[in-house]
Amino acid sequence: MSGWITVAGIGPGAEAQITPEVSAALAEATDIVGYVPYVARIAPRPGLRLHPSDNRVELDRARSALDMAAMGRRVVIVSSGDPGVFAMASALFEALEAHTGQESDIRILPGITAMLAAAARAGAPLGHDFCAINLSDNLKPFAIIEHRLRHAARGDFAMAFYNPRSASRPDGFARALAILRKECGPDRLMIFARAVSTPAETLRIVTLAEATPDMADMRTVVLVGNRATRRVGRWVYTPRSDREGLV
Repeated sequence: MSGWITVAGIGPGAEAQITPEVSAALAEATDIVGYVPYVARIAPRPGLRLHPSDNRVELDRARSALDMAAMGRRVVIVSSGDPGVFAMASALFEALEAHTGQESDIRILPGITAMLAAAARAGAPLGHDFCAINLSDNLKPFAIIEHRLRHAARGDFAMAFYNPRSASRPDGFARALAILRKECGPDRLMIFARAVSTPAETLRIVTLAEATPDMADMRTVVLVGNRATRRVGRWVYTPRSDREGLV
């Protein structure tokens, strides 16, 4: 039997937000590969092997999946949210590029991203042009993060921040807030969405002046509106039209 690899997005947390296409792939799999908490979301069953690993071994994880598929295994690499958004799809292709001459049956199955789940909870803060930035400097220098932040703010994009603040790098988000205050001003709306779609979900809407670094952790997605983003009742939205241009 020929093996295959599917890289699947299992959504932000709630089982109801896993797509039927991903559920079908999980049901066919012989092996599940992924970061420990994501693999823990997959129910064990006879004949299914679970391969949890640390969050900083993405390439090793991808190579292992390629090796198992070459042996005829049906491998699903699980990522939270969508596998193409700061997740395992890119790592798999990076590993595949190094496996010269290897033929692999690969599928990438999309999932609901954390930023889109968070935006839906708040209303429509990403309703116009937006960008997503990973604030972790594990795989890139913080100078690049700062450069992208400044230009995204100057371009008046709404923004979504992944991995804003961890115990090992508590100062990076404070630096990001300082850049935003300089480029955007104090009244820009921000949304701190933590553990969206899980029982631990919290949603906090503040202005940039009110935002503090301790409002975010690694389970938080931070959304920043553009200059036109506004509140209507308990909702936050960004208008679809932008006829005034940059001021």
